Amino acid sequence: MTAFFLPRAADDEQAERLYEALAEFAGCEPAPPGQRVRCIRFVQDGVRWTAEVGEELRGERTTATLRRGELVERTEVLASATRVLAVYPGEPHVVVTDAQPITGAPSEWANPFSARPEEVELFAAG
Repeated sequence: MTAFFLPRAADDEQAERLYEALAEFAGCEPAPPGQRVRCIRFVQDGVRWTAEVGEELRGERTTATLRRGELVERTEVLASATRVLAVYPGEPHVVVTDAQPITGAPSEWANPFSARPEEVELFAAG
């Protein structure tokens, strides 16, 4: 398991302040240590997305077609230049990215956005 961190934070103290500030920006409560989310996987519009703190959003879309009587599956890998800054637990989870209005970077994703995860990975406790 990975220890808690946030991109752009120089040290643990700054990471805590940034985590609280991003929660306020997103309109949600910061999770206590031990319940902080590192990564979620969720499905949106038929694409299985991964939102992992510090990483760009990435997805996979699998399609099946019938070709000459055989079912052929094809997986398309999708990526977004949007980097995940924090994920907050809840119903639904809330994902904050580095896109507008936090930076000037445009994104096809709202910031923050909500997702109902199929899988959740937490940061290591303490």
